[in-house]
Amino acid sequence: MPRALLDPRPPIPSAYRTDDRVAMQHMARNFAMNKVLPAANELDPQHGLIPQAIRQEMGRLGFFGIMVPEKYDGLGLGVFEYALVTEELSRAWMSVASIIARSGLAATLDPSQRAVYLPRAARGEWLGAFAMSEPGAGSDIASIRTRADKTDGGWLLNGQKMWCTFADQADCIVVVARNRPYDPDNRHVGIRQFALHKQPGSFPPGVSGNPIRKIGYHGWNTYELSFDDCFVPDDCLMGHEADSSADDEGFKRTAAGMTTPRIHTAARSIGLARAALEDSIVYVSQREQFGRPIADFQVTRFKVATMASEIAACRALMYQVAADIDAGEPSEAQAAMVKYLAAEMSERVTSEALQLHGGAGYTTDLPIERYWRDARLTKIFEGTSEIMLRLVSDRLLPPSPLR
Repeated sequence: MPRALLDPRPPIPSAYRTDDRVAMQHMARNFAMNKVLPAANELDPQHGLIPQAIRQEMGRLGFFGIMVPEKYDGLGLGVFEYALVTEELSRAWMSVASIIARSGLAATLDPSQRAVYLPRAARGEWLGAFAMSEPGAGSDIASIRTRADKTDGGWLLNGQKMWCTFADQADCIVVVARNRPYDPDNRHVGIRQFALHKQPGSFPPGVSGNPIRKIGYHGWNTYELSFDDCFVPDDCLMGHEADSSADDEGFKRTAAGMTTPRIHTAARSIGLARAALEDSIVYVSQREQFGRPIADFQVTRFKVATMASEIAACRALMYQVAADIDAGEPSEAQAAMVKYLAAEMSERVTSEALQLHGGAGYTTDLPIERYWRDARLTKIFEGTSEIMLRLVSDRLLPPSPLR
């Protein structure tokens, strides 16, 4: 009797499996393979944008509202389901998996605005962008220099931002800026977030942008933004209804918001790696050299086994950390661990897949090179691999005396 082949798309482990989660995973997988993958294969080489029809279908399927509370017309689910869907969408096109995060910015708005925008966000009708990084500030949030100066009825934003993806099409840009002068001895003081509402497809008065020439992450544009006396009303200072006297409130708000995005990035990394593995299994089974499929050679078989093992290990850790977050467990360091491991794994696996495809993998005729280019980015955004290691090591070791 022939042995059953191991499915490279394993089911949800029994400890976390529910009928609803299985149904959601299958729905996301079918949508990704039937709708997203063909669009990605056509549009990514052209640097085309994610089609509006795909965004609308994602809204109907509930993907934008996974973590939006039911009272705001969302599904009211957790990080686990968010990661589950993200992996499936990333298996087809990481940019589509990434756009679901754009609805989550509505949840960071103040309560009065949340009630207005969250129901629209859950349907994918309101999507945001996040402007934090600057030419001289990336992982070091405390070094931002964009200024927010008080004026009648609001604030004037001045400065430059980098790496603001979806800035042109967004309904709102959340801008991280200082409402106090930069103090090198108290760098965390005065950092705030501002909700800059705008019309999709344009920039508001006082904002200009230039698309950045990226090697991957196509499907939408990433911008360098310039703010020149851009007016933001008082009620768009985020967190103003809470303890606005806390000097480091904005810094804490920004830093605390990174845990779920890091799980999201781990899921994106795993989805890309799985895509590379699945495509490689098909390719090596069909490609013949020396009169036999290259899948018959031990070096190929061991490469595939290593790829599958690394993916499975990262997925298991991601499921555990996502479940812990949903249970209310402190998980900042664990999220950094899985983000680091999954991103590093994804680059290795997609690179190995390209090698298995040989010269064909180095062409744009196959999606392998897309997985590889996009996987490389996961080691950089939402905190570089080096920053993830610093976060973990700071939890395990005393602070360095050199600081």
